[in-house]
Amino acid sequence: MFDTLLPDDHTPDTEISRRIDSLKTHMARSGMDGAFLTHRPDYYYFSGTGQDAWLYISLDHAPMLFVKRYLPRAARESPLANIVQVRSVTEIPDIIRESHGSLPGKMGLAYDLVPIRDFRFYQSLFFGTEFLDATPLIEACRSIKSEFEITRMEEIAWISEQVFQFIENNLTPGVRESDFAGQISAFARTLGHSGRIQMRHYRAEGFPFHLTSGESGGLPGALDSPVCGTGPCTAYPFGAGPKQIRENEPILMDFATMVKGYHMDETRMFVLGKMDRTAEDAGMAAIEILMGIQAVMKPGVPVKNIFQESVAMAVKTGFADQYLGIPGLKSRFVGHGIGVELVENPVLAKGRSGQLAPGMVFAVEPKFIFKDRFAAGIESVIQVTETGSRFLSRTPHKIFRI
Repeated sequence: MFDTLLPDDHTPDTEISRRIDSLKTHMARSGMDGAFLTHRPDYYYFSGTGQDAWLYISLDHAPMLFVKRYLPRAARESPLANIVQVRSVTEIPDIIRESHGSLPGKMGLAYDLVPIRDFRFYQSLFFGTEFLDATPLIEACRSIKSEFEITRMEEIAWISEQVFQFIENNLTPGVRESDFAGQISAFARTLGHSGRIQMRHYRAEGFPFHLTSGESGGLPGALDSPVCGTGPCTAYPFGAGPKQIRENEPILMDFATMVKGYHMDETRMFVLGKMDRTAEDAGMAAIEILMGIQAVMKPGVPVKNIFQESVAMAVKTGFADQYLGIPGLKSRFVGHGIGVELVENPVLAKGRSGQLAPGMVFAVEPKFIFKDRFAAGIESVIQVTETGSRFLSRTPHKIFRI
């Protein structure tokens, strides 16, 4: 009965071993003796389980997974050999001392996530250990997707395509944005969508559906993205809101799908009837820019160049003032890494360092905002290959006319 109730989406032993070896390589270069992972997507990535746990990766010993609850499920899900039941995180230092002879001299924590209160607590708990920032190391490991990860994301691309087909077949005038977004999310759940998405930054807002119609798409707001939407209330002013969807207006649907621990992030335009000529032209311009970006994405290309190329292409479309936001409130990125979290590094942003490498996967989203009128754009997921790049997204690159 136990086995029949639980999902069967285990990460293979060889994949977990590869990830841990990669992290250890980065740790050695950075002078870290150990890494202590407390953020669920991080320890899930390196252990294969999302149970309530802490993962300790030592440079010179096998990793140890400390599980608060629930040990039988963690042991079923993770291929790690050293899985230990603990009642409290306070037990962990003594277990490490007993197993390894001492605590690590220098240990990494994800500084971008650990609250100050927890950091100070860990300092007292691991007395004598010097803490270093492990975030860049974790991000470096996760930025290059393996064949296993690419295959999983290809499966999710198929699910995302079915979601957009559902939108095309069920979109009707008169329904509220938030109501239809709920219908979309419910349908996606039948295909395996988790119903939520994973976000890293504590100030970031993660929600799977981002539906705007007509003027709600042209309303700027707090979200660090070209498109914000009205949201359902002033306390949560992002995404779909109470506006009714009408005929002959531009509709922008941005849907993020999370299945088996990985994400897909796609945006398409829809119209019930005939679309405004400017919106039509802007939507086609976004598709043109997306194709242009994909054509220049290849190993060795500086990350910042992708953003600059997209801006140059937007100027040629005649919609430079509306590209990536209204003047004075423009986003400085045109795409972001994607994987076990919706937004991962690298980010295709202005001034960012680094180069594209085989195995990197990005959600690329050229969009235009016409203030108080509408939003136009597209978003698809692209994988950098050994010689260039390819779309992982399966959803047709078009404006859906209903």
